[in-house]
Amino acid sequence: MTPPPANGAPPGDIRPADAIAGSPIMRNAPEALRPFLELARVDRPIGWWLLLLPCWWSVALAADAAGLTYPQPLHLVLFFIGAVAMRGAGSTWNDIVDRKLDASVARTRGRPLPSGRLSLAGAVAFGVALSLVGLAVLLSFNRFTVLLGFCSLAPVVVYPFMKRVTFHPQLVLGLAFAWGALMGWAALFGSLSVAPVLLYLAAIAWTVGYDTIYALQDIEDDVIVGIGSTARAYEGHVGRFIALCYGAAVALLVAALVMAGASPAGYLGAALFAGHLAWQVTRLKPDDPQRALTLFRSNRDAGLLLFAGLVAGSLLRAL
Repeated sequence: MTPPPANGAPPGDIRPADAIAGSPIMRNAPEALRPFLELARVDRPIGWWLLLLPCWWSVALAADAAGLTYPQPLHLVLFFIGAVAMRGAGSTWNDIVDRKLDASVARTRGRPLPSGRLSLAGAVAFGVALSLVGLAVLLSFNRFTVLLGFCSLAPVVVYPFMKRVTFHPQLVLGLAFAWGALMGWAALFGSLSVAPVLLYLAAIAWTVGYDTIYALQDIEDDVIVGIGSTARAYEGHVGRFIALCYGAAVALLVAALVMAGASPAGYLGAALFAGHLAWQVTRLKPDDPQRALTLFRSNRDAGLLLFAGLVAGSLLRAL
């Protein structure tokens, strides 16, 4: 087997198109560890950012609703660790299920399993290890949050199969990736209310929108192998569909802020978030995969703008 190049890319420079070229972690990691790091998407941190941000929104919104000066630092750290671990575990599960399908898609055939650089047994063991890290984090919270966290496993488990049976697998991804919008609130209050449920629905709509942008990279390959996506389902009107998803996300977000009694800075964060999503829609070119990838990645910044506004709300309330 040809060893990976020194920059951490897979053999023959078949690194996935959405990987960060020259990632320091990948470049400096021992050769034997690189397939595992790729499996966990370490070279693609946007995944764990998008999993983490709804958690952080929920922690910050709960702190504002409770009249705290700032979000609970321990909760922010625990959700960070959990998001990184569970993003890796979820990606590993996805790649195990899709290993044969990935070999037929240009963007994914360089992944460790379809390229033969990692065995199935090794991937399973790695996924279990990451899941145990996530479990350790989850058990640090109250009982209600622990039970709520276990419920999130259902959409995670079924998601890899959805592209085979529906043109809307992004909706199931949204159910999984947005779950943190419930968790942060539950971690503080030990229960749920209308506000976090609305925040969860907002995060689902956001996820469907940004993952439709992501799926624009794969339309041609998806047609060949016969799998579905919202990018294919709304191919002629995909810009309008994404705008609709983003509009729904903003409307539900504002409703969540109202129900939580958020401070004015929280609404400013929501306005900045909405502005960023509108910018994405205006910049979208469905036939430009590189631009689609850039816009998809920019959702980290959109989410951080909202988080910053929510945190500022708590800080300003204390003045």
